[in-house]
Amino acid sequence: MDQASRAPWRVVESKIVIESPFFKLRCDQIELPDGTRVGDYYVRESRGFSVVFAVTSDERVVLVRQYKHGIDDVVLELPAGGIDPGEDAKTCAMRELAEETGYETTPEKFELLRSFILEPTSSTSRYHLYLARDVAPTATQKFDTLEDIEVELATFAQMRAYVRDGTIDVGSQAAAVYYALDVLGKL
Repeated sequence: MDQASRAPWRVVESKIVIESPFFKLRCDQIELPDGTRVGDYYVRESRGFSVVFAVTSDERVVLVRQYKHGIDDVVLELPAGGIDPGEDAKTCAMRELAEETGYETTPEKFELLRSFILEPTSSTSRYHLYLARDVAPTATQKFDTLEDIEVELATFAQMRAYVRDGTIDVGSQAAAVYYALDVLGKL
């Protein structure tokens, strides 16, 4: 691939076409490196989100089971949530874990394992995977308006099985589980 084909696209015009508490969509008019103009290139803007692989002192992983309207189905996943304005990824991870599950631990026991790009073609979103050690149910769950969550605990062996058999089938969640298990030497 030559340098010209790797050159960045130039944004000729950009405007926000949808902005709600749940979704922000930008429409760009772009110019490619060879001068070709492309209109109506849509990009979802996002502050990103944090995902928490939370492990109890007896090596059980905290999971949440909840309905997701986009796919009209109930999913099993790690606790996760969007980064609020002015919030950093670690604060988001700690808040989401406590709100969704009631589980907490000290800030020192939250470790950023890795940040991932979610969908580079049409989104600015990244997600940040945290490992939280020695979590315990010390808080009261505080659901957002759209949340109705059941908390479950799973062993490392169950986590491997859930990703392999599709019980955990959200792509970003499956990647997060495998990555965390690998870091912990539990694959």
